[in-house]
Amino acid sequence: MNKPELVPTDTAPPGHAKPAPGGPASRKRRLILAVILLTTLAVAGRMAWRSHNFEETDNAYLAAHVSVISPRIAGVVHKVLVADNQLVRAGDPLVELDAADQQVKIAQIKAQIAQTDEQIRQMGEELKQADAEAQAAQALVARARAQWVRNDAEARRVTSLHDVQLKSVSTSELDSAVAARASATAEVQAQQFQAKAASAKSGAVDAARAAVLAQKKVLAAQLQDAELQLGYTRIVAPVDGRIGKKSIEVGARVQTGQQLLAIVQDGVWVTANFKETQLAGLFAGQQAKVKIDAFPGQEFTGKVDSFSPASGAQFSLLPPDNATGNFTKIVQRIPVKVLLDPKAVKAMNDRLAPGMSAVVEVDLRQGKPAAGAAR
Repeated sequence: MNKPELVPTDTAPPGHAKPAPGGPASRKRRLILAVILLTTLAVAGRMAWRSHNFEETDNAYLAAHVSVISPRIAGVVHKVLVADNQLVRAGDPLVELDAADQQVKIAQIKAQIAQTDEQIRQMGEELKQADAEAQAAQALVARARAQWVRNDAEARRVTSLHDVQLKSVSTSELDSAVAARASATAEVQAQQFQAKAASAKSGAVDAARAAVLAQKKVLAAQLQDAELQLGYTRIVAPVDGRIGKKSIEVGARVQTGQQLLAIVQDGVWVTANFKETQLAGLFAGQQAKVKIDAFPGQEFTGKVDSFSPASGAQFSLLPPDNATGNFTKIVQRIPVKVLLDPKAVKAMNDRLAPGMSAVVEVDLRQGKPAAGAAR
């Protein structure tokens, strides 16, 4: 049995010549492989160099001061004086509530104060009358004492004459003198009681007047509070900024503390959430480069201002408790505040809005700035 004849694998098809080992095609393949290898090495080297000298995060967002505007009293919206995205200045009116209820309350308190003033005036007259009666009672006491002194002297004289010269003064005259002295004594006591009663009446009127004066102070405080409440019906802007999240219309009834709108203040910064493993070379005062997704190709300069005192997880609604037995180690992120160059922010014409995504890069070769450069 004849074996099949083996055909060499490098046999070229008819009409085609086999490429030489050192031909152009071979050199081209080697050149491509070399370029790929060099490119890979360059990319890997650059990545290693950047990882050693730079820290970068894309978990960064613009932030700003946002003032939430809420009413201090409940009421019905009478006027809305601003529009969405409108620029306002501190003190500009924003919303007016219906003030009729507060005005009625103020009128009632003023009427009560007027009534109290009339009571105070009447009590003042009564106090003058009571003081006059007390003075008259004291005068009667003095007169009664004078009468008693005279009757006492007469009684002593008659008693002496009766004891020495029995016939010169009769017993009836002695009894009459003694009775007159006793009557004068009783009159003094009666007038003294009348004087005490008059003095007590004066004190009672004075105490009642003091109570009414205290009530007037209470009403004055209530009036001041009512006037404040009336002032609260006019809601003004506490700061400069732009109106946002306006959710109020005329006729709506609002409650105390209900959010009506927000004012976004001028001046934004970046909150960059770096991993805790990236913080070793970061310090306050270092320069940073910021790229904002909304403006591709444009780079902003910034400065590391400060570091959060705790990780974002600690400030969450339900912070993690690693002592519960189900511990899983997760790299935490620490918010870092980066201030942007004010000139660059101003040049953007308020187009930088809180919440925009950003990328922050810090060159670690800066090292730790001097103490005075941190701010």
